Amino acid sequence: MASASLFGSHGAQAKLFAELTWLNPFSARRAELDAQLQAGAASGDLEAVLALLEQLLNGVRGAYVKGSGSVEDRRLYQDMVFFRLFHLLIEDFDRVIEQAHARGHAGQRMAFYDTFIEEAEHWLPDGLEGEFAGIGFDWLFAVYFQVRRAYLHIHRYFIGKSEAANRLRERIWQSIFTHNMNRYQRVLADRMGDVITLITGPSGTGKELVAQGIGLSRFIVFDPNRREFAEDFVKAFYPINLTALSPTLIESELFGHRKGAFTGAMQDRRGYFETCGRYGTVFLDEIGETAPEIQVKLLRVLQSRLFVPIGETAPRRFEGKLMAATNRDLVEEIAAGRFREDFYFRLNADRVQTPALREILRESPGELETLVAHIATKLAGPEEGPRLTDEVCAWIHKHLPTDYPWPGNFRELEQCVRNITVHGKYEPESRSAGQGKEASLLHAWDAGSYTAESLLARYVADQYTKIPNYEELGRRLGLDRRTVKKYLELSRAE
Repeated sequence: MASASLFGSHGAQAKLFAELTWLNPFSARRAELDAQLQAGAASGDLEAVLALLEQLLNGVRGAYVKGSGSVEDRRLYQDMVFFRLFHLLIEDFDRVIEQAHARGHAGQRMAFYDTFIEEAEHWLPDGLEGEFAGIGFDWLFAVYFQVRRAYLHIHRYFIGKSEAANRLRERIWQSIFTHNMNRYQRVLADRMGDVITLITGPSGTGKELVAQGIGLSRFIVFDPNRREFAEDFVKAFYPINLTALSPTLIESELFGHRKGAFTGAMQDRRGYFETCGRYGTVFLDEIGETAPEIQVKLLRVLQSRLFVPIGETAPRRFEGKLMAATNRDLVEEIAAGRFREDFYFRLNADRVQTPALREILRESPGELETLVAHIATKLAGPEEGPRLTDEVCAWIHKHLPTDYPWPGNFRELEQCVRNITVHGKYEPESRSAGQGKEASLLHAWDAGSYTAESLLARYVADQYTKIPNYEELGRRLGLDRRTVKKYLELSRAE
């Protein structure tokens, strides 16, 4: 005869709590479970849900400590304790994280670790068991700190209630923890640095914010004796815009160099690949713009995890995580011979796509006001923010078409808010080089106004503003320098 469940008639609630422990907080399933548990709690809020959890745990703790319960019951109990312990730490973690961002560094003893240990030993006096046997409470504490950092960073950088915004948040969470949080906590937490993340999407859609959200939320080992983490999470993110530097300077920034290795190398320099350490992240922005020789050198690092500073011969090991971003279609770049296929597949282990603003607004038109309110509040403060939001939204609705494509995406929306704040209006055609041309291009494209030659001339002229060199632009576009010059002259004559 089967023994009675450790949880009796509360078995269904216990399973809900256990499932909740491992869910992506931005998933639809998480919202469903939250609603179900709140419906069964006294007042329907988080405090009531946690009180219900405490009641369930107290009801079975004695039996659990004595060794009673099936393997499944004991697993459910342990999962519920995980959930309970995490929520015990939230307030302290939030304070530490916010103070770290305010100060610009996170060096701080976690004095509340002692309270955490007391609680953990109360609920799990014999330590973790089952799949988690052998894992210490210090490891659990480190994962909890990472979970809270990830949640706050994702909320800090990615606002909005649209499905597109929530899909992005859910995807970023997976890039940090994978889709299986249970497995992550057991065996993957300190191995995710081996997974390269590639962020793609149009300009102005927040690709660097995605990189920051992931890079600032990596797992960091906790030292229970010193009550400190092994690395300062605030200082462990190393971004570099590859388009802003020559190939030699890119190598110097990433690999480092010895004094005298090239003209201007006045002293030894440690590159990002060395300084980022085990828990750091190097972010390569605009990876699609890199020259072939740099792609080859980066590929070697990805394949072997080894690099050689300029002017040295002995290899050194890259211990951190690599992330990259581009607004280019790398598949098209490969087809055009401008991007190495083997390099692309090395980069593409984990892919995150940022949505264009027009996609978000097409799906959720009301999201415009939410985004404007966020920008206006940052600009004018919480008291004036609502009035500025109303003013900006009223101007946009009156002067811009409802299907305005926002070619500059979130970056353009920010400039729109600032322009209206300062000048009382926004003139899209005077926005930096691209918006007026892009808007007219969209209309002319729809109308079929371009010949193939005039379209190519316009594209060459646009790219020339970014790469003002006939030879280099020709190499990028697969044209010789005379053809580039011809199309530039044709564009200017139109």
